[in-house]
Amino acid sequence: MIHKVLIAEDIDSINEGLGKHLRDAFGFQVVQAKYCDEAYLKIKRSILDEEPFDLLITDLSFKEDHRNTNLKDGEMLVAKLREEGIAIKSIMYSIEDRPYKLKNLVNKLNLDAFVTKGRNSINEMTEVITAMMNGGKVTPLQNHLPNTEEEVMNIDEYDIALLSRLADGSSQEEIGNEFKASGIKPASLSSIEKRINKLKISLKAKNTIHLIAIAKDMGII
Repeated sequence: MIHKVLIAEDIDSINEGLGKHLRDAFGFQVVQAKYCDEAYLKIKRSILDEEPFDLLITDLSFKEDHRNTNLKDGEMLVAKLREEGIAIKSIMYSIEDRPYKLKNLVNKLNLDAFVTKGRNSINEMTEVITAMMNGGKVTPLQNHLPNTEEEVMNIDEYDIALLSRLADGSSQEEIGNEFKASGIKPASLSSIEKRINKLKISLKAKNTIHLIAIAKDMGII
């Protein structure tokens, strides 16, 4: 069950609005933090006091100010908790909506859910938390992805390496030579050309420049 929730969010209106909603809708005990370092210390303190938090809801990005911090964003906060073996359900709450970026965050941090801020985000947050409380399976990426974004989920490390080098201005021949030297396969010129054409079709890119632009927009590179 969920009783005690920590919200890590640096924008006052969002922090207060979400906190009020969680208190009114669920009757949660809600604690709020504006910095990731502050959130981390509150979580550690709650464990020492034997009154641990059941759920962490954190933004992804935090604006830097005069205060020196070690944990700069929500990704670093959750990663630190996972590294220390602190078991706490975690929801990332952010304006980030690039599908590949979301997939990477969910898998890397073992997030319970990712809710994108928007017009219906409070309703979506309510649905996610309700499912978690009822013991139902929560799909970390709640939003349905259009066809192009579903296909991007199948892009692998080879594709990322290829796209990154194209974005750096390397020719296909230069990429092939670099792949051969690094032991990355396939490295033949024909294989690289076929892979680029496949990526163009998958991402509906008109040419290589368009392909790189789409990859950047989607958070692939």
